[in-house]
Amino acid sequence: MRSRRRCGNTAMAKSLTVTITDKTAAPDGKAARAAPDETYLEAAQRAGFEIAATCGGRGRCRSCRIKILEGAVPPPGISDRVQLGHDEVHERFRLACQTKVIADSAILIAPPKTETGHKILAAKGRAAGLSLDCGIDKRHIRAAAPADENERNSDWDAVHTAYGDGLTDTPPVEILRRLPALLRGQGGSLTVTTFNGRVIAIEAGDTAAHRYGMAFDIGTTSIVGSLIDLETGEELAAVGGLNPQAVHGGDLMSRIAYAQFEPKKLQTLRAKVLGAVNGFVAEACEAAGIDAAHIHKVVVVGNTVMHHVFLGIDPTHVGLAPYAPAVRDAIELPAAELPLKSVPNAIVCLLPLIAGFVGADTVAAVLATRLDESAEIRALVDIGTNGEVVMGSRDKLMACSAPAGPALEGAQIRHGMRGAVGAIEKVSIEDDVSLGVIGEVKPVGICGSGLIDAIAKMLESGVLDPSGLLRGDDRADLAPALAARLSRDEAGVSFALARAAESGIDEDISLSQGDIRQLQLAKGAICAGVMLLQRVMGLPDEKIAELMLCGGFGNYLDTDSAVRIRLLPPLPADRIAYFGNAAALGAQMALLSETERARASDLARRIEHVSLATDPAFQEIFVTAVQFPGAEAKPARREGRNGRRGRRARAGE
Repeated sequence: MRSRRRCGNTAMAKSLTVTITDKTAAPDGKAARAAPDETYLEAAQRAGFEIAATCGGRGRCRSCRIKILEGAVPPPGISDRVQLGHDEVHERFRLACQTKVIADSAILIAPPKTETGHKILAAKGRAAGLSLDCGIDKRHIRAAAPADENERNSDWDAVHTAYGDGLTDTPPVEILRRLPALLRGQGGSLTVTTFNGRVIAIEAGDTAAHRYGMAFDIGTTSIVGSLIDLETGEELAAVGGLNPQAVHGGDLMSRIAYAQFEPKKLQTLRAKVLGAVNGFVAEACEAAGIDAAHIHKVVVVGNTVMHHVFLGIDPTHVGLAPYAPAVRDAIELPAAELPLKSVPNAIVCLLPLIAGFVGADTVAAVLATRLDESAEIRALVDIGTNGEVVMGSRDKLMACSAPAGPALEGAQIRHGMRGAVGAIEKVSIEDDVSLGVIGEVKPVGICGSGLIDAIAKMLESGVLDPSGLLRGDDRADLAPALAARLSRDEAGVSFALARAAESGIDEDISLSQGDIRQLQLAKGAICAGVMLLQRVMGLPDEKIAELMLCGGFGNYLDTDSAVRIRLLPPLPADRIAYFGNAAALGAQMALLSETERARASDLARRIEHVSLATDPAFQEIFVTAVQFPGAEAKPARREGRNGRRGRRARAGE
């Protein structure tokens, strides 16, 4: 590569000006500086524009699409051509993560699909027999400030005397700093809050009746939280939304790559999740009409990477063999140490991890489903960006992590989106296509449940063969309306689910051969996780008494379609059940009960971890898992370049 340094000296070429227009954040444009050879994504993010880079800036999705309005247009790379297609490349669209600034220019951040009204599943219900022993105690006392200098006494001695027995140690220095004013402010009327005997807060006046807590499930894609009355166990408010870290990568490995050996980028990720949690606390307190100062316990669960980032621990080595976390044990710390500023008087508890990418969210899910108490073999499958599978009974439990990637959340799919208003969520195909759309509006994209439904129905109708290959020119046996929905361009064959006139984006919403490949890889990872645990434990399908689908995605999944595409094993419908957001429910249980929180630590030690990456049988299983049922008996058609693409998709390359 030719150097951009000036001849005869070491000064770098001067920076370039990029005027960035964002229809929502900067409709009139905002000037930013870009270093030579810096990408538009780097320049925009440094200027404060949160361009989404779902694939982690690797050129594997369309989320960072920009249009170059003025200035020299860099030639398109292979990623631009694959992701954007000929027409958009010709119209000066480029991927911001792959395109370097070569001159002063002006760009438009291409507006993403409007995604509102996201379906984010909160936890519902409470496990039977749960004891309310949250560990938080609040006691109102009256303490007299020291009055005689001849007595060896202190403000803390006065509080300790008034409180009586039960305090285990001196409170943190932050509390001691406030104690003199508190003790003398209301004539010694104080409320002392303890967690398992340790003082975590002292407040003026009598606030003993106010004991609240929050439980959070921090997922790769979304965050959900619940505000709970610790006295009664009542849920006072439920909050949730998308994880703002997603702009730096839609999957775990993308976020690890973003922050790898980069402390400042790790802090960027951490600031986003802490900011989101602080915001959700404020939202929940406003909805319930309570003071956040009276939240005294917060329980957080998440996968290993989310756990580490939340704590500010570098996750780099989680993404490198042997994929070891920095710590597996349960953690307790004052909110001020994080800092989680919205809950100044709280203790924050993180549940333990199992191993590798199998984190505290899986422990919480097992806690909620009581899988460890089952006499029969049951399986728990949490389908998401990072899927987890746990299988077994009270005699033995085994778990693995299945890195499905973000395709099931709509990422890396040409017209993919999350489950929001305008997303196709159900598909029916007979002589033609009919769609179910969230919000009953014109479709603007397709979400994961719709993608699975569409692929299943395309297999049934013959639009797609068991090898994963879309019909090419041989369409004589298809219904005329279906044949007309198939088209071919330089990128290969695609199938239109909604025509431009029927859609809300004035273009066809279609599935391409590349989209089907992404779905095969995603569902193959989940299926392979289930199959591998069955193989290791020697369990045929008929030995699995129940398979529980957990997580927000599983709640909206059509199980018949999931079985049809081999996302799930071929079990009868009455042996597949929805459990809801088990991780969030487990977090609530640990919030309300120290008995359950202790049980979580025992579970984390008991559950055996199976590493997919190191198991010699995994590759063989995965090749089977990425295929659709029937592919083993029916060879793929050969149709030139498109046929080769289909075979690559089958092989999971």
